[in-house]
Amino acid sequence: MRQVILDTETTGLNPATGDRIIEIGCVEMVGRRLTDRTFHYYINPERDIDPGAFAVHGLSREFLSDKPVFANIVEELIEFVDGAEVVIHNAAFDLGFLDNEFTLLKRPTFRGLASKITDTLLDARQMFPGKRNSLDALCERFSISNQHRTLHGALLDAQLLAEVYVAMTRGQEDLSIDLVDYTVGTDASGQMKALPNNLKLVIASQEDCQLHEKILDEIAKASKRNSVWSTAEI
Repeated sequence: MRQVILDTETTGLNPATGDRIIEIGCVEMVGRRLTDRTFHYYINPERDIDPGAFAVHGLSREFLSDKPVFANIVEELIEFVDGAEVVIHNAAFDLGFLDNEFTLLKRPTFRGLASKITDTLLDARQMFPGKRNSLDALCERFSISNQHRTLHGALLDAQLLAEVYVAMTRGQEDLSIDLVDYTVGTDASGQMKALPNNLKLVIASQEDCQLHEKILDEIAKASKRNSVWSTAEI
């Protein structure tokens, strides 16, 4: 299964009022594993950047002035995406901009390239109703480091979203607790089987035991109660 995780940055919030895409980043996953294929471009929008948008991504019109326009990267984008499942966080926003760019070039909509569109924001709202479900919040919830994310960036956000998506869709089969065979070492009656002859039995030395008791005493003093490992509670 081939998936493309996609993110964009824009000049503002509304393509209907002339806002344009200024950065697009995609990473590829095959069989739920990232490949080394990525797609990333900064794009010249040929217009000013809204101050609120600039505060989010830090991309200025001056920086983008020598970058390609969308028409010059569209064929490469089509080739990268065509036929894949596309995973986006808040898909309605990105698809609105992408479809607008394709319409300006008199092409069929971008969403027609995908075999399926998956919106991780909608999925997260179902999984965690009433909670914050921004990309940053999901990274925190799934213990995915995003400390290097000081500003939004399309490629970095796509890479983070790929990790979030895998964490969100991880099935029960991935839980190692279900893979443990608790019957190993017991016979049909539940009694322990004789250990194989090739196993080496290591017995703690007297010094080891004394060190162990010392540590237990330190734990007891610090917590003001005997530890659960102490023989005093047996």
